[in-house]
Amino acid sequence: NKETQAILPLKGKILNVEKASPAKAFPSEEIANIITVIGTGVGEQFNSEKLRYKRVIIMTDADVDGEHIKTLLLTFFFRFMPQLIENSNIYVALPPLYRIRKGQKDEYVYSDEELKKEIEKTDSTNVTRFKGLGEMSSQQLWDTTMNPKTRKLKKIFIEDAIEADKVFSMLMGDDVPARKAFIQENAQEAQLDV
Repeated sequence: NKETQAILPLKGKILNVEKASPAKAFPSEEIANIITVIGTGVGEQFNSEKLRYKRVIIMTDADVDGEHIKTLLLTFFFRFMPQLIENSNIYVALPPLYRIRKGQKDEYVYSDEELKKEIEKTDSTNVTRFKGLGEMSSQQLWDTTMNPKTRKLKKIFIEDAIEADKVFSMLMGDDVPARKAFIQENAQEAQLDV
């Protein structure tokens, strides 16, 4: 809805600001676009009165790449615009993983556990797995992820950003032993999105 929403499509993954200096990060086209669109400036020049939007909503695919992009963006906001997180301006859209068709009616589910329960409850076998937002029709994307009346959002708190930053620092930083230990501890819980 152009009266209340604007979309800034990003091309792939943004620069890893965890390893980049501001001098390298800010000239990055994607990061420069984010800073310009939000309007507040960054660091010492940050001015919350210039914020163009009440909510900045990160909308990524519900897969491993989407999680990586979301973590890169949260790390960027945490490093260069933490006031947006502190002032409750940053949200994450929760797109569905599946559509269950029941006759002419579609129902959307957001996890494998929820899918299992719905299939047992309705005995439906007409299930579509969304690999990404681009696989949805514009109407499905509106109904599930963009419509303020029906979408699901998660407000990002500073603790979420700190945790994302910590994990990202460990996985993308220079501490190889910490990264190896993390992978070994969490390998059993990992799910491949094939």
